[in-house]
Amino acid sequence: MDVFDRAALGPLTLRNRVIKAATFEGMARGALVSDDLIAFHRAHAAGGAAMTTVAYCAVAPEGRTQRHQLWMRQDALPGLRRLTDAVHAEGAAVSAQLGHAGPVANARSTRLPALAPTASFNPQAMRLTRRATVADIERVTAAHATAARLAVEAGFDAVEIHLGHNYFASAFLSPRLNRRKDEYGGSLANRAKVALGAARAVRDAVGDRIAILAKLNMDDGVPGGLWLDESLQVARWLERDGSLDALELTAGSSLLNPMYLFRGDAPVAEFAATFKQPVRLGLRLAGGRFIRAYPYREAYLLESARQFRAALKLPLVLLGGISERATMDLAMAEGFEFVAMARALLREPDLINRLRERPGTRSLCVHCNKCMPTIFTGTHCVLAGNANEEKDAVQR
Repeated sequence: MDVFDRAALGPLTLRNRVIKAATFEGMARGALVSDDLIAFHRAHAAGGAAMTTVAYCAVAPEGRTQRHQLWMRQDALPGLRRLTDAVHAEGAAVSAQLGHAGPVANARSTRLPALAPTASFNPQAMRLTRRATVADIERVTAAHATAARLAVEAGFDAVEIHLGHNYFASAFLSPRLNRRKDEYGGSLANRAKVALGAARAVRDAVGDRIAILAKLNMDDGVPGGLWLDESLQVARWLERDGSLDALELTAGSSLLNPMYLFRGDAPVAEFAATFKQPVRLGLRLAGGRFIRAYPYREAYLLESARQFRAALKLPLVLLGGISERATMDLAMAEGFEFVAMARALLREPDLINRLRERPGTRSLCVHCNKCMPTIFTGTHCVLAGNANEEKDAVQR
């Protein structure tokens, strides 16, 4: 396979095999699409991505990480339609990442109770989460179906179901976070019911009208959390159920160990500056225990992802440390159908086009991760300046 060949993804045909991964944009004031959000995704479409992923589209108001975040409802449809039209005008497809933040939701910001498998404390919100009832689980599952139907109506080509990062479904999968004694706790089969149910609800709601992906944690990156052995089994069940067209492989816990996914520098001071007291002081004093630094290397999730490629026939999306053409070619050679890029494209939205035209192009991303705290003010690379001057410098 060549990464720049056209590729089938469920009912879609994509112009290449490179997906702009979901990165919360922080551009949805009032939980609605803004002109800035449209411009953000249009730039990635114009820059060569086969498909750009809108993140994050909560399926319920309490499922947002903070109140200025999209949630799927009728009021959002006009803006979502403008966004999908803009991406399509650039020749790319567009996906809506659907999910429920669960215990990661900031209840102080959303002004609604955050839901978790088991009641726990969220230090960011300085609030307790509420134990989800069976009725809550059924409501959230049904909300995934409703959100998927709205995505179709809004003109999206795909949806990506968020089953990672200890959001709602992922928290149920985690033995550390899920200490329930009912039919949603204990055994892996019980803990997987929320994830499998959400995927099935979406498939039943939209059929084959759009492509359906899911983002699944391979490893939570915390002691006692979900690890490869159990995640592999969940992936096998998802494949068996036929609810997905592809699986994107991720890692880490937004609640307990966010940098496990990102690798590179840990911007503790920058994160602390975005919060009010006492959270700011707490992060300055002890943030290094939560926002930990992990060494960066290209394709840093590949070793774990190989376990899934060996076990599944389902198309897989390789994520994590994809910034060079050689890494893309390696992923294709190892049998991954797609690759997903995020931080490198924040630095250079047109990097994909330049990698196609000049395979030796080197990304300008230095993996400082200072883009991460900008999610509160509009996600961007803090090093990006005049794009034309930077391109000239690289070519020289």
